[in-house]
Amino acid sequence: MLFRSNIVLIYNTMTRRKEELTPIKQGEISMYVCGPTVYNFIHVGNARPLIVFDTLRRYLEYRGYKVTFVQNFTDIDDKLIRRAAEEGCSVQAVADRYIAEYYTDARALHVSDATFSPHATEHIGDIIGLIQRLIDMGYAYAADNGDVYFSVRSYPSYGRLTGQSIESLESGARIDPSEQKRDPLDFALWKGRKPGEPYWEAPWGEGRPGWHIECSAMSMRLLGETFDIHAGGQDLMFPHHENEIAQSEAATGRPFARYWMHNGYINVNNQKMSKSLGNFRTVRDIVSEFEPDALRLFMLSAHYRSPINFSRELMEQAETACARIRTARERLAEARVSDAPDTKAEGAFIDSLNVFSEAFIRAMDDDLNTADAIGTLFELIRACNTFVTEPRSAGAVKRAQELFDELAGVLGIETKTRAEFPEAALNLLNERAAARRARDWARADAIRDELKAMGFAVEDSPQGAKLKPLA
Repeated sequence: MLFRSNIVLIYNTMTRRKEELTPIKQGEISMYVCGPTVYNFIHVGNARPLIVFDTLRRYLEYRGYKVTFVQNFTDIDDKLIRRAAEEGCSVQAVADRYIAEYYTDARALHVSDATFSPHATEHIGDIIGLIQRLIDMGYAYAADNGDVYFSVRSYPSYGRLTGQSIESLESGARIDPSEQKRDPLDFALWKGRKPGEPYWEAPWGEGRPGWHIECSAMSMRLLGETFDIHAGGQDLMFPHHENEIAQSEAATGRPFARYWMHNGYINVNNQKMSKSLGNFRTVRDIVSEFEPDALRLFMLSAHYRSPINFSRELMEQAETACARIRTARERLAEARVSDAPDTKAEGAFIDSLNVFSEAFIRAMDDDLNTADAIGTLFELIRACNTFVTEPRSAGAVKRAQELFDELAGVLGIETKTRAEFPEAALNLLNERAAARRARDWARADAIRDELKAMGFAVEDSPQGAKLKPLA
């Protein structure tokens, strides 16, 4: 395909084709990503959209866009209520605990904090207002038990995101005995109060919001009635995103999101991840065995729309690849500098850096093709490793370092070098070297233990000792 460097293409799930990203406001991107329901630690399936769409955000910012990135927390839901009952505490206590745990895991994976991180319970007023608007317009109705339902048949274009017609959905629709729907296809906007559950006052009765209406209310409050990108996992397409579209567009009469993006499923050892199969893996479990960067690199090693299979073997390969990235960056940091470099060789190398940069951008512009972008990064690594075998000018080395950090940074991969370690740790490393020269092995071992306590391992090599962050 022809490529123009000023065009970013993304696959729009709604239209089922790649489209040029043309934001509503020039130079700015408004983006909403469905966040976790905070009743447990996030699992490897949750990690994929976190990493994928964080990378998209990083890349758009790299291309010069101002990105307003919204990712919510669902902090009222059936699952939270059950967990609170099991633990004998409040729903808020469960939510607060697992929101804190989310940030621990997300930051370990170098997922940047969202511009806004709304909690559903902070937007009850917005939710009630939106529901009332739908009732007044005839798209929703209140049942005798205090539930409020969206009338799916009142919105004829329902199902267009997933390519399903209302008629095709009828066969699988059913009504739970506890529900008071007029039609099996209808879905809950509000759930009437039940004993022991949190509740809020509403014009139609006490209760709590349904899951789908929360995201519509929060996104429209923070990004407007129409925004650029709505993203999430493929598993959310139906019914969650279909329901968001229906209720939002019914209320406003305007398109909800201009582009819809969905990452593919993740399996574990070629099986669907499930607690019953014993292959349910949390991020916390994984990073206790592997460095977080390895999980991030693994997630980006396949195209985001493709299914991906998690396995120990693939994680070990990703960890090896991370080590290659850091070693290459260290070689650049430690490169020998010459006052009289080979200018011809340096000119050719600097020209090649532009080629790597263009190839990386071309891959990322083509629907966030991180697999090819990573391939370009490793081509750059091979070129840099060869280049620094000879003394080079400081300017050429600096340009290589800058490009290396730029590309790895877009992917969210850590490139910390020796020069970036704390001064106290570097002083201890130098002291250890002196102790080894003096054959004071006890002191050298003690310093190694001190560095370990600070979070660093010592890696001895023919070129000298190096620090390495502990996973």
